[in-house]
Amino acid sequence: MNRTSAPADSPTSGAWEELVTTALLGTDRRTPPGVAPGVAPGVAPGRDAPAALLDAAAMETVRRRAGLIPARSAPRPDPAPEDPRPSLPAPAARRLAMLLADRPATAGSGRRGTAPDLVELLPQWLATANARGFTAPPETLPALLDAARGRTDLRPSALAFAGPRALWLARLNPEWRFALRATPGGGASLPHLDDTEKVRELWQEGLFAERVALLAAIRADAPRAARELLATTWATERAEDRLMFLDSLRDGLGDEDEPFLEQSLADRSRNVRATAAELLSSLPGSALASRMAARAWACVAVDHTRDTPTITVEAPHECDAGMERDGIAAKPPAGRGERSWWFGQLVEATPLGTWPARLGNRTPEGIVALPVGDDWQGELHAAWCRAAVRQRNAVWSRALLGAPSAPEAGGPGAVSLAERAKLLSTLEADERAEWVAGFIATHGLSEAFQLLGVCQVPWAPPLGQAVVDALNIARDAGSYPWSFSGVMGLAERCLDPVAANPLDGLLAVPEEPQDASPGAGGYWAEAFQRLVTTLRLRAAMAQELGVEREESPPAHD
Repeated sequence: MNRTSAPADSPTSGAWEELVTTALLGTDRRTPPGVAPGVAPGVAPGRDAPAALLDAAAMETVRRRAGLIPARSAPRPDPAPEDPRPSLPAPAARRLAMLLADRPATAGSGRRGTAPDLVELLPQWLATANARGFTAPPETLPALLDAARGRTDLRPSALAFAGPRALWLARLNPEWRFALRATPGGGASLPHLDDTEKVRELWQEGLFAERVALLAAIRADAPRAARELLATTWATERAEDRLMFLDSLRDGLGDEDEPFLEQSLADRSRNVRATAAELLSSLPGSALASRMAARAWACVAVDHTRDTPTITVEAPHECDAGMERDGIAAKPPAGRGERSWWFGQLVEATPLGTWPARLGNRTPEGIVALPVGDDWQGELHAAWCRAAVRQRNAVWSRALLGAPSAPEAGGPGAVSLAERAKLLSTLEADERAEWVAGFIATHGLSEAFQLLGVCQVPWAPPLGQAVVDALNIARDAGSYPWSFSGVMGLAERCLDPVAANPLDGLLAVPEEPQDASPGAGGYWAEAFQRLVTTLRLRAAMAQELGVEREESPPAHD
Protein backbone atom coordinates (compact mmCIF):
# COMPACT_ATOMS: atom_id res chain seq x y z
CA MET A 1 0.00 0.00 0.00
CA ASN A 2 1.44 3.37 -1.07
CA ARG A 3 1.26 6.12 1.45
CA THR A 4 0.22 9.59 0.19
CA SER A 5 0.61 12.95 1.85
CA ALA A 6 -2.29 14.33 3.81
CA PRO A 7 -4.59 16.90 2.19
CA ALA A 8 -3.67 20.50 2.64
CA ASP A 9 -6.56 21.15 4.99
CA SER A 10 -5.89 18.03 7.08
CA PRO A 11 -4.06 18.14 10.36
CA THR A 12 -0.34 17.82 9.84
CA SER A 13 2.37 16.36 12.09
CA GLY A 14 1.69 17.19 15.70
CA ALA A 15 -1.97 17.80 14.96
CA TRP A 16 -3.17 15.49 17.70
CA GLU A 17 -1.24 17.47 20.31
CA GLU A 18 -2.75 20.65 18.91
CA LEU A 19 -6.25 19.22 19.23
CA VAL A 20 -5.61 18.18 22.83
CA THR A 21 -4.25 21.62 23.65
CA THR A 22 -7.31 23.29 22.11
CA ALA A 23 -9.63 21.01 24.10
CA LEU A 24 -7.80 21.85 27.33
CA LEU A 25 -7.81 25.61 26.70
CA GLY A 26 -11.36 25.67 25.33
CA THR A 27 -12.62 26.68 21.86
CA ASP A 28 -13.56 30.11 23.14
CA ARG A 29 -9.84 30.82 23.59
CA ARG A 30 -8.31 28.87 20.72
CA THR A 31 -9.49 28.12 17.16
CA PRO A 32 -9.46 24.39 16.29
CA PRO A 33 -6.37 23.66 14.16
CA GLY A 34 -8.25 21.36 11.72
CA VAL A 35 -11.86 21.01 10.59
CA ALA A 36 -13.96 18.29 9.02
CA PRO A 37 -15.16 18.49 5.40
CA GLY A 38 -17.99 20.91 4.95
CA VAL A 39 -16.81 23.25 7.66
CA ALA A 40 -14.87 26.28 6.58
CA PRO A 41 -11.25 26.35 7.73
CA GLY A 42 -10.39 28.77 10.47
CA VAL A 43 -13.79 28.72 12.16
CA ALA A 44 -13.97 31.60 14.50
CA PRO A 45 -14.70 30.95 18.14
CA GLY A 46 -18.42 30.56 18.53
CA ARG A 47 -21.23 28.03 18.52
CA ASP A 48 -19.73 25.96 15.67
CA ALA A 49 -16.23 25.70 17.15
CA PRO A 50 -16.84 22.74 19.54
CA ALA A 51 -18.42 20.68 16.75
CA ALA A 52 -15.52 21.55 14.47
CA LEU A 53 -13.07 20.41 17.15
CA LEU A 54 -14.83 17.07 17.58
CA ASP A 55 -15.00 16.55 13.80
CA ALA A 56 -11.29 17.29 13.48
CA ALA A 57 -10.49 14.89 16.33
CA ALA A 58 -12.55 12.14 14.72
CA MET A 59 -10.82 12.58 11.37
CA GLU A 60 -7.39 12.62 13.00
CA THR A 61 -8.24 9.44 14.91
CA VAL A 62 -9.14 7.64 11.68
CA ARG A 63 -6.01 8.95 9.98
CA ARG A 64 -3.79 7.80 12.84
CA ARG A 65 -5.30 4.32 12.88
CA ALA A 66 -5.13 3.97 9.09
CA GLY A 67 -1.49 4.96 9.14
CA LEU A 68 -0.42 1.91 11.16
CA ILE A 69 1.66 -0.54 9.14
CA PRO A 70 0.76 -4.19 9.86
CA ALA A 71 3.61 -6.08 11.53
CA ARG A 72 4.50 -9.73 11.47
CA SER A 73 2.87 -11.68 14.27
CA ALA A 74 5.20 -12.57 17.12
CA PRO A 75 5.92 -16.24 17.76
CA ARG A 76 3.73 -17.85 20.36
CA PRO A 77 5.37 -18.26 23.76
CA ASP A 78 6.28 -21.73 24.91
CA PRO A 79 3.53 -23.37 26.97
CA ALA A 80 3.58 -22.77 30.70
CA PRO A 81 5.38 -25.51 32.66
CA GLU A 82 3.39 -28.16 34.44
CA ASP A 83 2.95 -27.92 38.20
CA PRO A 84 2.76 -31.44 39.66
CA ARG A 85 1.38 -30.35 43.03
CA PRO A 86 -2.22 -31.27 43.90
CA SER A 87 -4.99 -28.76 43.22
CA LEU A 88 -6.72 -26.82 45.95
CA PRO A 89 -9.97 -28.20 47.30
CA ALA A 90 -12.90 -26.26 45.85
CA PRO A 91 -13.85 -24.50 49.14
CA ALA A 92 -10.25 -23.37 49.62
CA ALA A 93 -10.10 -22.07 46.05
CA ARG A 94 -13.23 -20.00 46.64
CA ARG A 95 -11.74 -18.69 49.88
CA LEU A 96 -8.54 -17.66 48.10
CA ALA A 97 -10.55 -15.69 45.54
CA MET A 98 -12.29 -13.84 48.38
CA LEU A 99 -9.01 -13.04 50.11
CA LEU A 100 -7.42 -11.74 46.91
CA ALA A 101 -10.47 -9.63 46.05
CA ASP A 102 -10.58 -7.91 49.46
CA ARG A 103 -9.09 -4.45 49.78
CA PRO A 104 -8.10 -2.69 53.01
CA ALA A 105 -10.58 -0.04 54.06
CA THR A 106 -10.96 2.13 57.12
CA ALA A 107 -14.27 3.49 58.31
CA GLY A 108 -14.57 7.22 58.55
CA SER A 109 -14.84 7.03 62.33
CA GLY A 110 -11.58 5.09 62.55
CA ARG A 111 -13.37 2.08 64.10
CA ARG A 112 -12.93 -1.23 62.33
CA GLY A 113 -16.26 -2.75 63.29
CA THR A 114 -16.72 -6.48 63.77
CA ALA A 115 -15.79 -7.76 60.28
CA PRO A 116 -12.49 -9.69 59.99
CA ASP A 117 -9.65 -8.05 58.08
CA LEU A 118 -9.26 -10.47 55.18
CA VAL A 119 -6.14 -8.73 53.86
CA GLU A 120 -4.27 -9.61 57.04
CA LEU A 121 -5.36 -13.25 56.83
CA LEU A 122 -3.86 -13.85 53.39
CA PRO A 123 -0.26 -14.44 54.65
CA GLN A 124 -1.47 -17.13 57.07
CA TRP A 125 -3.64 -18.75 54.41
CA LEU A 126 -0.65 -18.89 52.03
CA ALA A 127 1.60 -20.37 54.72
CA THR A 128 -0.93 -23.14 55.40
CA ALA A 129 -1.49 -23.85 51.71
CA ASN A 130 2.27 -24.10 51.14
CA ALA A 131 2.66 -26.40 54.13
CA ARG A 132 -0.04 -28.66 52.66
CA GLY A 133 1.72 -28.69 49.27
CA PHE A 134 -1.11 -27.31 47.13
CA THR A 135 -0.73 -25.44 43.85
CA ALA A 136 -2.51 -22.23 42.94
CA PRO A 137 -5.49 -22.34 40.55
CA PRO A 138 -4.27 -20.89 37.22
CA GLU A 139 -7.02 -18.25 37.15
CA THR A 140 -5.75 -16.77 40.46
CA LEU A 141 -2.16 -16.27 39.32
CA PRO A 142 -2.60 -12.67 38.05
CA ALA A 143 -4.25 -11.60 41.31
CA LEU A 144 -1.55 -13.40 43.33
CA LEU A 145 1.19 -11.61 41.41
CA ASP A 146 -0.57 -8.26 41.83
CA ALA A 147 -0.88 -8.88 45.58
CA ALA A 148 2.80 -9.83 45.85
CA ARG A 149 3.81 -6.77 43.84
CA GLY A 150 2.02 -4.49 46.32
CA ARG A 151 3.24 -6.25 49.48
CA THR A 152 6.85 -7.35 49.74
CA ASP A 153 6.07 -9.35 52.89
CA LEU A 154 3.83 -11.60 50.78
CA ARG A 155 6.33 -12.30 48.04
CA PRO A 156 8.13 -15.41 49.35
CA SER A 157 4.96 -17.30 50.28
CA ALA A 158 2.91 -16.02 47.31
CA LEU A 159 5.58 -16.97 44.77
CA ALA A 160 6.12 -20.35 46.39
CA PHE A 161 2.40 -21.04 46.17
CA ALA A 162 2.07 -19.68 42.62
CA GLY A 163 4.90 -21.94 41.44
CA PRO A 164 6.62 -22.08 38.03
CA ARG A 165 3.58 -20.84 36.12
CA ALA A 166 3.84 -17.47 37.87
CA LEU A 167 7.40 -17.10 36.61
CA TRP A 168 6.21 -17.95 33.12
CA LEU A 169 3.64 -15.15 33.38
CA ALA A 170 6.19 -12.75 34.87
CA ARG A 171 8.32 -13.03 31.74
CA LEU A 172 5.35 -11.78 29.69
CA ASN A 173 4.35 -8.79 31.83
CA PRO A 174 6.90 -6.12 32.86
CA GLU A 175 4.82 -5.26 35.95
CA TRP A 176 5.50 -8.75 37.34
CA ARG A 177 9.24 -8.85 36.68
CA PHE A 178 9.84 -8.53 40.41
CA ALA A 179 8.96 -12.23 40.63
CA LEU A 180 11.99 -13.10 38.53
CA ARG A 181 14.26 -10.97 40.71
CA ALA A 182 12.80 -12.47 43.90
CA THR A 183 13.34 -16.05 42.73
CA PRO A 184 16.82 -17.59 43.00
CA GLY A 185 18.31 -17.74 39.55
CA GLY A 186 15.43 -15.75 38.11
CA GLY A 187 13.43 -18.94 37.88
CA ALA A 188 15.98 -20.60 35.63
CA SER A 189 16.48 -24.33 36.02
CA LEU A 190 19.84 -25.39 37.44
CA PRO A 191 21.91 -28.27 36.05
CA HIS A 192 22.15 -31.48 38.02
CA LEU A 193 24.82 -30.92 40.64
CA ASP A 194 26.62 -34.13 39.62
CA ASP A 195 27.12 -32.77 36.11
CA THR A 196 30.41 -31.01 36.86
CA GLU A 197 30.89 -29.74 33.31
CA LYS A 198 27.53 -27.95 33.15
CA VAL A 199 27.93 -26.70 36.71
CA ARG A 200 31.30 -25.17 35.87
CA GLU A 201 29.94 -23.71 32.62
CA LEU A 202 27.03 -22.02 34.42
CA TRP A 203 29.32 -20.76 37.17
CA GLN A 204 31.68 -19.15 34.67
CA GLU A 205 29.16 -17.88 32.10
CA GLY A 206 25.79 -17.63 33.84
CA LEU A 207 23.95 -14.53 34.96
CA PHE A 208 24.65 -13.33 38.48
CA ALA A 209 21.28 -14.51 39.84
CA GLU A 210 21.86 -17.95 38.31
CA ARG A 211 25.31 -18.15 39.87
CA VAL A 212 23.98 -17.17 43.31
CA ALA A 213 21.28 -19.84 43.05
CA LEU A 214 23.84 -22.42 41.90
CA LEU A 215 26.21 -21.63 44.75
CA ALA A 216 23.39 -21.83 47.31
CA ALA A 217 22.23 -25.18 45.92
CA ILE A 218 25.73 -26.66 46.06
CA ARG A 219 26.32 -25.20 49.52
CA ALA A 220 23.20 -26.90 50.85
CA ASP A 221 24.36 -30.26 49.47
CA ALA A 222 28.16 -30.07 49.74
CA PRO A 223 29.59 -27.06 51.65
CA ARG A 224 33.18 -27.85 50.74
CA ALA A 225 32.44 -28.12 47.01
CA ALA A 226 30.66 -24.76 47.06
CA ARG A 227 33.59 -23.08 48.75
CA GLU A 228 36.05 -24.62 46.29
CA LEU A 229 33.93 -23.51 43.34
CA LEU A 230 33.82 -19.97 44.71
CA ALA A 231 37.58 -19.94 45.13
CA THR A 232 38.13 -20.65 41.40
CA THR A 233 36.84 -17.19 40.38
CA TRP A 234 37.13 -15.22 43.64
CA ALA A 235 40.02 -12.99 42.51
CA THR A 236 38.17 -11.79 39.40
CA GLU A 237 34.73 -11.17 40.92
CA ARG A 238 33.35 -7.67 41.47
CA ALA A 239 33.29 -6.42 45.07
CA GLU A 240 29.50 -6.43 45.32
CA ASP A 241 29.39 -9.95 43.90
CA ARG A 242 32.06 -11.17 46.31
CA LEU A 243 29.95 -9.83 49.17
CA MET A 244 26.86 -11.74 48.04
CA PHE A 245 28.81 -14.93 47.42
CA LEU A 246 30.51 -14.71 50.80
CA ASP A 247 27.17 -14.25 52.51
CA SER A 248 26.02 -17.57 51.05
CA LEU A 249 28.58 -19.34 53.26
CA ARG A 250 26.41 -18.69 56.33
CA ASP A 251 24.50 -21.86 55.57
CA GLY A 252 26.58 -24.79 56.72
CA LEU A 253 29.30 -22.55 58.18
CA GLY A 254 32.00 -24.66 59.81
CA ASP A 255 35.63 -24.78 60.84
CA GLU A 256 36.65 -25.88 57.33
CA ASP A 257 35.63 -22.44 56.05
CA GLU A 258 38.11 -20.62 58.31
CA PRO A 259 41.13 -20.53 55.92
CA PHE A 260 39.05 -19.04 53.11
CA LEU A 261 37.43 -16.49 55.45
CA GLU A 262 40.79 -15.62 57.01
CA GLN A 263 42.14 -14.80 53.55
CA SER A 264 39.07 -12.64 52.91
CA LEU A 265 40.07 -10.41 55.85
CA ALA A 266 42.64 -8.91 53.47
CA ASP A 267 40.06 -8.22 50.76
CA ARG A 268 40.17 -4.82 49.12
CA SER A 269 36.46 -4.25 49.92
CA ARG A 270 35.63 -3.05 53.43
CA ASN A 271 32.20 -4.71 53.32
CA VAL A 272 33.71 -8.04 52.33
CA ARG A 273 36.23 -7.78 55.18
CA ALA A 274 33.46 -6.97 57.68
CA THR A 275 31.33 -9.92 56.54
CA ALA A 276 34.30 -12.30 56.71
CA ALA A 277 35.07 -11.09 60.24
CA GLU A 278 31.45 -11.56 61.30
CA LEU A 279 31.40 -15.12 59.99
CA LEU A 280 34.70 -15.94 61.67
CA SER A 281 33.50 -14.58 64.99
CA SER A 282 30.63 -17.09 64.77
CA LEU A 283 33.22 -19.89 64.87
CA PRO A 284 34.32 -20.06 68.53
CA GLY A 285 37.48 -21.97 67.65
CA SER A 286 38.70 -19.59 64.94
CA ALA A 287 41.92 -17.63 65.19
CA LEU A 288 39.95 -14.39 64.84
CA ALA A 289 37.75 -15.33 67.78
CA SER A 290 40.87 -15.93 69.86
CA ARG A 291 42.33 -12.58 68.86
CA MET A 292 39.09 -10.80 69.73
CA ALA A 293 38.91 -12.61 73.07
CA ALA A 294 42.43 -11.51 73.94
CA ARG A 295 41.59 -7.89 73.14
CA ALA A 296 38.30 -7.98 75.06
CA TRP A 297 39.92 -9.67 78.06
CA ALA A 298 42.37 -6.77 78.24
CA CYS A 299 39.37 -4.44 78.63
CA VAL A 300 37.26 -6.32 81.21
CA ALA A 301 38.20 -7.57 84.67
CA VAL A 302 36.70 -8.17 88.13
CA ASP A 303 37.78 -5.82 90.91
CA HIS A 304 37.85 -7.83 94.15
CA THR A 305 39.08 -4.92 96.27
CA ARG A 306 35.58 -3.46 96.62
CA ASP A 307 33.01 -4.64 99.13
CA THR A 308 31.14 -6.31 96.26
CA PRO A 309 33.07 -7.80 93.33
CA THR A 310 32.58 -5.39 90.45
CA ILE A 311 33.33 -5.60 86.75
CA THR A 312 35.66 -2.83 85.61
CA VAL A 313 36.00 -1.71 82.01
CA GLU A 314 38.95 -0.03 80.33
CA ALA A 315 37.93 0.56 76.72
CA PRO A 316 40.54 0.60 73.92
CA HIS A 317 42.36 3.89 73.41
CA GLU A 318 42.95 3.28 69.69
CA CYS A 319 41.79 1.14 66.81
CA ASP A 320 45.01 -0.25 65.34
CA ALA A 321 45.51 -1.86 61.94
CA GLY A 322 45.09 -5.35 63.35
CA MET A 323 41.69 -4.49 64.80
CA GLU A 324 40.55 -2.98 61.52
CA ARG A 325 41.73 -6.07 59.62
CA ASP A 326 39.65 -8.20 61.97
CA GLY A 327 36.51 -6.26 61.16
CA ILE A 328 36.43 -3.48 63.76
CA ALA A 329 34.97 -0.34 62.17
CA ALA A 330 37.17 2.56 63.22
CA LYS A 331 34.71 5.40 62.66
CA PRO A 332 31.74 5.43 65.05
CA PRO A 333 28.24 6.52 64.00
CA ALA A 334 27.05 9.98 64.93
CA GLY A 335 26.54 10.39 68.65
CA ARG A 336 28.78 7.48 69.69
CA GLY A 337 32.15 7.85 71.35
CA GLU A 338 35.08 6.12 69.70
CA ARG A 339 36.20 4.07 72.70
CA SER A 340 32.75 2.72 73.55
CA TRP A 341 32.20 1.95 69.85
CA TRP A 342 35.40 -0.08 69.60
CA PHE A 343 34.76 -1.78 72.93
CA GLY A 344 31.25 -2.91 71.96
CA GLN A 345 32.50 -4.46 68.72
CA LEU A 346 35.26 -6.36 70.53
CA VAL A 347 32.88 -7.85 73.09
CA GLU A 348 30.31 -8.73 70.44
CA ALA A 349 32.90 -10.70 68.45
CA THR A 350 34.29 -12.55 71.49
CA PRO A 351 33.06 -16.13 72.03
CA LEU A 352 30.75 -16.07 75.04
CA GLY A 353 32.19 -19.34 76.27
CA THR A 354 35.48 -17.61 77.13
CA TRP A 355 34.02 -15.19 79.71
CA PRO A 356 33.52 -17.56 82.68
CA ALA A 357 37.26 -18.35 82.83
CA ARG A 358 38.10 -14.65 82.65
CA LEU A 359 35.56 -13.58 85.28
CA GLY A 360 36.17 -15.94 88.17
CA ASN A 361 34.62 -19.13 86.75
CA ARG A 362 31.16 -17.73 87.30
CA THR A 363 28.09 -18.90 85.40
CA PRO A 364 26.54 -16.56 82.82
CA GLU A 365 23.82 -15.71 85.38
CA GLY A 366 26.48 -14.89 87.93
CA ILE A 367 28.41 -12.74 85.48
CA VAL A 368 25.35 -10.77 84.38
CA ALA A 369 24.42 -10.19 88.05
CA LEU A 370 27.75 -8.50 88.82
CA PRO A 371 27.65 -4.71 89.09
CA VAL A 372 29.62 -2.83 86.43
CA GLY A 373 31.58 0.27 87.36
CA ASP A 374 31.68 3.71 85.77
CA ASP A 375 28.35 3.43 83.91
CA TRP A 376 29.64 0.75 81.52
CA GLN A 377 26.85 -1.74 82.31
CA GLY A 378 24.58 -0.72 79.45
CA GLU A 379 27.36 -0.91 76.85
CA LEU A 380 28.71 -4.22 78.16
CA HIS A 381 25.33 -5.95 78.46
CA ALA A 382 24.20 -4.68 75.04
CA ALA A 383 27.36 -6.15 73.48
CA TRP A 384 26.76 -9.46 75.23
CA CYS A 385 23.19 -9.41 73.87
CA ARG A 386 24.44 -8.97 70.31
CA ALA A 387 26.97 -11.76 70.86
CA ALA A 388 24.28 -14.11 72.19
CA VAL A 389 22.10 -13.45 69.15
CA ARG A 390 24.99 -13.80 66.69
CA GLN A 391 26.25 -16.99 68.32
CA ARG A 392 22.73 -18.36 68.98
CA ASN A 393 23.71 -18.98 72.61
CA ALA A 394 20.53 -19.82 74.55
CA VAL A 395 22.35 -20.09 77.91
CA TRP A 396 23.58 -16.51 77.75
CA SER A 397 20.23 -15.35 76.34
CA ARG A 398 18.46 -16.72 79.42
CA ALA A 399 20.96 -15.01 81.71
CA LEU A 400 20.57 -11.65 79.96
CA LEU A 401 16.77 -11.92 79.80
CA GLY A 402 16.45 -12.68 83.50
CA ALA A 403 13.13 -13.55 85.07
CA PRO A 404 10.10 -12.09 83.26
CA SER A 405 8.60 -11.13 86.61
CA ALA A 406 11.62 -9.06 87.66
CA PRO A 407 10.81 -5.36 88.14
CA GLU A 408 13.53 -4.26 85.71
CA ALA A 409 12.07 -6.46 82.93
CA GLY A 410 9.29 -3.94 82.37
CA GLY A 411 11.54 -0.88 82.26
CA PRO A 412 14.46 0.24 80.12
CA GLY A 413 17.16 -1.40 82.31
CA ALA A 414 20.48 -2.57 80.90
CA VAL A 415 18.72 -4.70 78.30
CA SER A 416 16.06 -2.94 76.24
CA LEU A 417 12.83 -4.53 75.03
CA ALA A 418 14.21 -4.60 71.49
CA GLU A 419 17.25 -6.51 72.72
CA ARG A 420 15.02 -8.85 74.73
CA ALA A 421 13.02 -9.62 71.61
CA LYS A 422 16.21 -10.62 69.78
CA LEU A 423 17.37 -12.73 72.72
CA LEU A 424 14.03 -14.52 72.80
CA SER A 425 14.53 -15.54 69.17
CA THR A 426 17.42 -17.79 70.26
CA LEU A 427 15.17 -19.86 72.56
CA GLU A 428 12.88 -22.73 71.66
CA ALA A 429 9.31 -21.73 70.81
CA ASP A 430 7.72 -23.10 74.00
CA GLU A 431 10.26 -21.41 76.27
CA ARG A 432 9.87 -18.17 74.35
CA ALA A 433 6.09 -18.22 74.77
CA GLU A 434 6.37 -19.05 78.47
CA TRP A 435 8.72 -16.11 79.11
CA VAL A 436 6.49 -13.62 77.27
CA ALA A 437 3.41 -14.96 79.09
CA GLY A 438 5.15 -14.34 82.40
CA PHE A 439 6.15 -10.86 81.28
CA ILE A 440 2.56 -9.98 80.34
CA ALA A 441 1.18 -11.39 83.59
CA THR A 442 3.51 -9.10 85.56
CA HIS A 443 3.85 -5.99 83.41
CA GLY A 444 0.75 -6.01 81.21
CA LEU A 445 0.48 -5.47 77.47
CA SER A 446 1.71 -1.91 77.08
CA GLU A 447 5.34 -2.98 76.54
CA ALA A 448 4.75 -6.46 75.14
CA PHE A 449 4.09 -5.73 71.46
CA GLN A 450 7.71 -6.26 70.34
CA LEU A 451 7.99 -9.44 72.39
CA LEU A 452 4.80 -10.92 70.96
CA GLY A 453 6.15 -10.40 67.45
CA VAL A 454 8.88 -13.04 67.91
CA CYS A 455 6.56 -15.74 69.27
CA GLN A 456 5.56 -18.71 67.17
CA VAL A 457 2.11 -18.65 65.56
CA PRO A 458 -0.35 -19.84 66.69
CA TRP A 459 0.53 -18.74 70.19
CA ALA A 460 0.95 -21.50 72.75
CA PRO A 461 -2.05 -21.79 75.11
CA PRO A 462 -0.32 -20.14 78.14
CA LEU A 463 0.69 -17.14 76.04
CA GLY A 464 -2.70 -16.82 74.36
CA GLN A 465 -4.44 -16.99 77.72
CA ALA A 466 -2.10 -14.35 79.17
CA VAL A 467 -2.94 -11.98 76.30
CA VAL A 468 -6.70 -12.53 76.65
CA ASP A 469 -6.54 -12.08 80.43
CA ALA A 470 -4.61 -8.83 80.06
CA LEU A 471 -7.09 -7.51 77.48
CA ASN A 472 -9.97 -8.46 79.76
CA ILE A 473 -8.35 -6.67 82.70
CA ALA A 474 -7.84 -3.56 80.56
CA ARG A 475 -11.49 -3.68 79.48
CA ASP A 476 -12.80 -4.05 83.03
CA ALA A 477 -10.60 -1.18 84.18
CA GLY A 478 -12.11 1.12 81.55
CA SER A 479 -8.72 1.68 79.95
CA TYR A 480 -8.45 3.76 76.81
CA PRO A 481 -9.33 1.03 74.28
CA TRP A 482 -7.58 2.27 71.15
CA SER A 483 -4.16 1.92 72.78
CA PHE A 484 -4.62 -1.87 72.61
CA SER A 485 -5.64 -2.02 68.95
CA GLY A 486 -2.19 -3.25 67.87
CA VAL A 487 -2.21 -6.14 70.33
CA MET A 488 -5.82 -6.96 69.41
CA GLY A 489 -4.81 -7.12 65.74
CA LEU A 490 -1.96 -9.48 66.63
CA ALA A 491 -4.35 -11.63 68.64
CA GLU A 492 -6.67 -11.95 65.63
CA ARG A 493 -3.82 -13.39 63.56
CA CYS A 494 -1.86 -15.27 66.23
CA LEU A 495 -4.27 -16.74 68.81
CA ASP A 496 -5.02 -20.40 68.35
CA PRO A 497 -8.48 -20.63 66.72
CA VAL A 498 -9.55 -23.15 69.36
CA ALA A 499 -9.66 -20.23 71.80
CA ALA A 500 -12.76 -18.77 70.11
CA ASN A 501 -15.44 -20.52 72.18
CA PRO A 502 -14.06 -19.50 75.59
CA LEU A 503 -14.19 -15.87 74.43
CA ASP A 504 -17.96 -15.81 73.98
CA GLY A 505 -18.37 -14.43 77.48
CA LEU A 506 -16.51 -11.25 76.50
CA LEU A 507 -18.84 -10.21 73.67
CA ALA A 508 -21.37 -8.27 75.76
CA VAL A 509 -20.95 -4.53 76.27
CA PRO A 510 -19.49 -4.16 79.77
CA GLU A 511 -20.60 -1.63 82.32
CA GLU A 512 -18.29 1.33 82.09
CA PRO A 513 -16.56 2.56 85.26
CA GLN A 514 -17.12 6.18 86.13
CA ASP A 515 -13.65 7.22 84.96
CA ALA A 516 -13.68 5.08 81.78
CA SER A 517 -13.08 6.53 78.34
CA PRO A 518 -16.41 7.53 76.70
CA GLY A 519 -17.69 4.71 74.51
CA ALA A 520 -14.94 2.33 75.65
CA GLY A 521 -17.37 -0.47 76.46
CA GLY A 522 -18.85 -0.50 72.96
CA TYR A 523 -15.40 -0.50 71.41
CA TRP A 524 -14.27 -3.44 73.53
CA ALA A 525 -17.42 -5.40 72.62
CA GLU A 526 -16.76 -4.73 68.91
CA ALA A 527 -13.10 -5.70 69.25
CA PHE A 528 -13.84 -8.99 70.99
CA GLN A 529 -16.62 -9.76 68.49
CA ARG A 530 -14.16 -9.19 65.64
CA LEU A 531 -11.59 -11.35 67.43
CA VAL A 532 -14.00 -14.25 67.85
CA THR A 533 -15.28 -13.94 64.26
CA THR A 534 -11.73 -13.88 62.91
CA LEU A 535 -10.68 -16.92 64.94
CA ARG A 536 -13.64 -18.90 63.67
CA LEU A 537 -12.91 -17.80 60.12
CA ARG A 538 -9.30 -18.94 60.51
CA ALA A 539 -10.53 -22.29 61.80
CA ALA A 540 -12.80 -22.63 58.74
CA MET A 541 -9.92 -21.68 56.43
CA ALA A 542 -7.67 -24.33 57.97
CA GLN A 543 -10.41 -26.94 57.69
CA GLU A 544 -10.92 -26.08 54.00
CA LEU A 545 -7.22 -26.73 53.47
CA GLY A 546 -7.44 -30.11 55.16
CA VAL A 547 -6.00 -29.19 58.56
CA GLU A 548 -7.66 -31.17 61.31
CA ARG A 549 -9.15 -29.05 64.06
CA GLU A 550 -8.33 -29.76 67.68
CA GLU A 551 -10.85 -29.79 70.46
CA SER A 552 -11.52 -26.45 72.11
CA PRO A 553 -10.03 -25.98 75.57
CA PRO A 554 -12.35 -25.51 78.53
CA ALA A 555 -13.59 -21.99 79.19
CA HIS A 556 -11.38 -19.85 81.40
CA ASP A 557 -13.00 -17.96 84.24
